[in-house]
Amino acid sequence: MKCTQYYPVLMTADVAATVRFYRENFRFKAVFEADWYVHLQSEEDDKVNLAVLDQSHETIPEAGRGKGAGGLLLNFEVEDVDAVYGAAKTSGLPILQELRDEAFGQRHFITRDPNGVMIDVIKPIPPSEEFLKQFAPEALPA
Repeated sequence: MKCTQYYPVLMTADVAATVRFYRENFRFKAVFEADWYVHLQSEEDDKVNLAVLDQSHETIPEAGRGKGAGGLLLNFEVEDVDAVYGAAKTSGLPILQELRDEAFGQRHFITRDPNGVMIDVIKPIPPSEEFLKQFAPEALPA
């Protein structure tokens, strides 16, 4: 299978509020917009996409219809995690994990969207010696 694009689709009871959250806090724009589905794209990188879907829409199979997006963690790698953290605090976003450095090679913090989806905002950093050996050579953070 040759995949041509990959992006998560968040199922929610409130499409408009979810879209507004990602537009205002993570610089997404709508590239397709209906009342039941919105395809979002990063204003800074057109390869970064996210979709929002009404959880009760008829296109969702009966087994999944009506279920939200809980239990999901989205990772956004960014160039300046400190600036994004500052903006999140200023905007009053809930901070579930304060900004910190991890020995496994991340400086990050965690917030959440209106649906309870956790968002881990990350800047790769050099890992500790302990974790260094667990990385494939091509995957080492700078």
